[in-house]
Amino acid sequence: MDTDLTAAYARSQELHKHHGRTYYLATRLLPAWKRRHVHALYGFTRYADEIVDRTEDLPPAERAARLDAWGARFVAGLHGEPVDDPLLPAVLHTIAVFDLDRADFASFLRSMAMDLTVMTYPTYDDLLDYMEGSAAVIGTMMLPILGSSDPVAAREPARQLGFAFQLTNFIRDVAEDLDRGRTYLPDEDLAKFNVTREDLLAARAAGHSTDRIRDLIEYEVTRAQAHYAAAAPGITLLAPASQACMRTAYALYGGILDEVAAQDYDVFARRAVVPQRRRLAVAAKALLTRTGTPVVVPGPAVS
Repeated sequence: MDTDLTAAYARSQELHKHHGRTYYLATRLLPAWKRRHVHALYGFTRYADEIVDRTEDLPPAERAARLDAWGARFVAGLHGEPVDDPLLPAVLHTIAVFDLDRADFASFLRSMAMDLTVMTYPTYDDLLDYMEGSAAVIGTMMLPILGSSDPVAAREPARQLGFAFQLTNFIRDVAEDLDRGRTYLPDEDLAKFNVTREDLLAARAAGHSTDRIRDLIEYEVTRAQAHYAAAAPGITLLAPASQACMRTAYALYGGILDEVAAQDYDVFARRAVVPQRRRLAVAAKALLTRTGTPVVVPGPAVS
């Protein structure tokens, strides 16, 4: 492996370790040869997200231009052109090794571009359209790397797990997203519980939720649990060497919802996190769990 490619994989791992602690812990349970490819995908998605979310002091047009330029370098690399970038060689190599679907990456970049102009989502279907590129395709990108006894049957659960993880992040990070001017809770859901964006901003300022906001968050948690339930059958379809990793990720992300429930669905009081001791216990249990054992859906049973 040449020096630039080695450095790109190392940079991807660094981004993953720093920004994706939950998923990074889970990937430690993968065979070493698979880990770097997962890091490459995470690094690619994280860097695009950084362009969108860490350049807020720049005019929207300049932020869009930066994302377009980076995306153009990526597409050029897909066509075999030399790429002068500290990160892209790793994901380009991973795409080639596993023959990943290029359309998934185009869909992802489309959703990242949406974050530059779309601040709210009228309906859950509108949000799902965004999450198709920001989350569902991550599941389908990952599937060839993880391996499966039945890739066709595992595809939809992989997509559903992407939705579940993304919605979990949206629930946990309502306050942080408000600071960026975004609301990922659909407008129709806010209306259902008689909550306005101004109510959310007031709760952010006060550091605690109202009863109506807690009811709204409980509703979104239930919705996320339905995605976890739809994703659950896919874990046992993965290659045996990948099951402990995804079992851990599934339990830890689902555990964030448990933490939200434990604080009475008040996402403004504190950021819901799974304690380190529990994180390590979950990983240890996953290693000791027999291959093929069904996962436990977070929260109460979902019908």
